[in-house]
Amino acid sequence: MEGLAGKVAIVTGGGGAIGRAICRRLAREGAVVAVLDIDEAAAAETARLIGSTGGRAVARTVDITDYAAVGAAVAAVEAAAGPVDILVNNAGWDRFLNFVDSDPAFWDKVIGINLGGPLNVTHHVVKRMAERGRGAIVSIASDAGRVGSSGESVYSACKGGMIAFTKTLAREMATRSITVNCVCPGPTDTPILRSFVGEGEQGKKVYDALQRAIPMKRVGQPEDIEGIVAFLVSRDAGFITGQVISVSGGLTMHG
Repeated sequence: MEGLAGKVAIVTGGGGAIGRAICRRLAREGAVVAVLDIDEAAAAETARLIGSTGGRAVARTVDITDYAAVGAAVAAVEAAAGPVDILVNNAGWDRFLNFVDSDPAFWDKVIGINLGGPLNVTHHVVKRMAERGRGAIVSIASDAGRVGSSGESVYSACKGGMIAFTKTLAREMATRSITVNCVCPGPTDTPILRSFVGEGEQGKKVYDALQRAIPMKRVGQPEDIEGIVAFLVSRDAGFITGQVISVSGGLTMHG
C-alpha cells in the first residue's frame, strides 16, 4: 500500500483477534501503531509481536466508554508517537442473546462499547485531524448492521448506527481531506463467534452449517480483514469515502 510508511495509527481493540491482525498489517506497511485495548496484557502482547518483527508500536490501556480517559489516551499517543493520521475503530463486544431475553443493563453495555465507544474515540481524534487537514478513519462494523443477525439485536442496531455515522461523518469531513469508511465483516473466527457456536459435537454442527451457508465455504479469518483496512487508510484509497464494504465470503452480496 502507498503512503503508510511513518504514519501514526490508532487501533482500538488492538489486543483482540481482528484488531491484532490489523495492527500487525499496518506495522508491516510501515505505520507506527498505537494499540488501544481495555486488556493491558493483550495490548502489550500485540505491541511486542510488532516489535519482534522490526515494527514500531506503543500500547495504551483504555476503556473506550470513558470519554475523558479516551482523550487522555489520544493525547498520550500523540506525545509519544506524533500526530495521529489513521484511526481504526475496531473494539467491540457482544453476547448472543435473543432480545426478549435481554435487559436494559445488557443493552447499555452493548451500546456503550459498540456505539458510544467509537463515538468517543472518533470525536477526540477527528478534531485533531480536522485541524491538520488530513486523516483516514475506518470503523469495523458488521454485516449484522446491514442485514441483521439472530441473537444480536442490540449489537446489530449499534453496527447499523456506525454505518450511518460513517456516511454522515464522511460528508462532513470531505472538505478537510479526511476519508471515513466502514468495513463489515461477516462470520469471522473470533472468540465471540466461538461462544455462539458452542463446544462439542453440537458446536461443530453449527460451525459446519455456517460454513456451508457461505459461498466460499469457509468462515472468515482475522487476516481476511486486515488487507481492506490497510487499503482504505492508504494513499491508494485517497478518493474513496463514505463506503461500506462487506468481507463475508459472498454471504451478504448486494448491489
